[in-house]
Amino acid sequence: MGVEVSRLSNGLTVATETLPSIESVALGVWVKSGARNERDDEHGIAHLLEHMAFKGTSSRSAFAIASDIEDVGGEINAATSVETTSFFARVLSKDVPLAIDILADILMDSKFDPDELQREQHVILQEIGAAHDTPDDVVFDRFTETAFKDQQIGRSILGTPETVKSFTSKQLHAFLERQYGADRMVVVAAGDIKHDAFVREVEKRLGSFRPTSGNEQPEPASYIGGDFRENRDLMDAQIVLGFEGRAYHVRDFYASQVLSMILGGGMSSRLFQEVREKRGLCYSVYAFHWGFSDTGIFGIHAATGESDIDKLVPVLIEELRRAGEMISQQELDRARAQYHAGLVMSGESPASRASQIARQLLLFGRPIPREELIDRLSKLTIERLTDLSGRLFSTTPTVAGIGPIGGLASYDRIRATLPRIIAGERKLAV
Repeated sequence: MGVEVSRLSNGLTVATETLPSIESVALGVWVKSGARNERDDEHGIAHLLEHMAFKGTSSRSAFAIASDIEDVGGEINAATSVETTSFFARVLSKDVPLAIDILADILMDSKFDPDELQREQHVILQEIGAAHDTPDDVVFDRFTETAFKDQQIGRSILGTPETVKSFTSKQLHAFLERQYGADRMVVVAAGDIKHDAFVREVEKRLGSFRPTSGNEQPEPASYIGGDFRENRDLMDAQIVLGFEGRAYHVRDFYASQVLSMILGGGMSSRLFQEVREKRGLCYSVYAFHWGFSDTGIFGIHAATGESDIDKLVPVLIEELRRAGEMISQQELDRARAQYHAGLVMSGESPASRASQIARQLLLFGRPIPREELIDRLSKLTIERLTDLSGRLFSTTPTVAGIGPIGGLASYDRIRATLPRIIAGERKLAV
């Protein structure tokens, strides 16, 4: 049947996809507002609001929110990312009206009680502390902070102890009213669902939600790059090397995703085979590409022992250089197969499918058929990927290292050994 989309009178977008042989429904509300929508004095408030949404409304206590959904065997949760916040549930099909009612309740009538707020602030302080004690997590926070220096897009989603402790109920209400409007929200369900019935339930409970938000847009992102190092007495070193990536909307976004798979997307990838299997220079290595609405970042993460750092980075850089010169047809075909299989497998999960549809609606204004994505993949060529490699890996690098990193080459030395493009040698693809 495919994805069906309707728009309510207040501008709220509602979408469904019926999945055969599924007896449950994954549904949720996705908001085009996340950590990068915070003002300078609001660092961490989007994440705190996501937590506080479950701490009581005028008609439900925090316990009632949890027990009402669990009494019918359902689940409810939420998540905050750089650019979006989501509130979602999974229930049996007969309990969809209840799930919508609870989601609408926490979005439209959360009290943000001061006592609950104080307790939840303490919980998030513990979360921040736990993240700091996990080097393979905190290295990515420092990596993005360095890549997008002094910008909201580069800041940790959790906030800092100082900012989190400073927030009041009034500030939470103000952020909610400024950022959450029907014009920036989508409601999506996937599984055993009937579109028209779902639309009626959403209209009944969210049709009166304010049509527009404050329409305050985040500042445009500007990739800067740079160097961050923190020596810690640890058993291993966490290193991330990155470059300016591609935004969701540009032509090279999917090529960048495939390139990350070729370089470090599995046990057969170049980095895993060369760095881990052949040379034994690390116990973990992979490549990634994160796209955002107006920028992106391409990176390599490696975890290694102190004695191997000086040998590891030159090998990583050599693999980047080689990617700009030669990629085999077998590597391209394998990466395409991985991407294709990932699309198919995620489509078999109602939660993953609902999330995909929501993300596409928020970013592109429409659901993108799987056939269209496969067609884009089929048009990728070796020439295009090697050209992209040359351009990506000659941008200003970002280096982040945590642990016993005394053997890590200087930033200037790393930058000097990266591939360089001669002016006019490659044409840009947009």
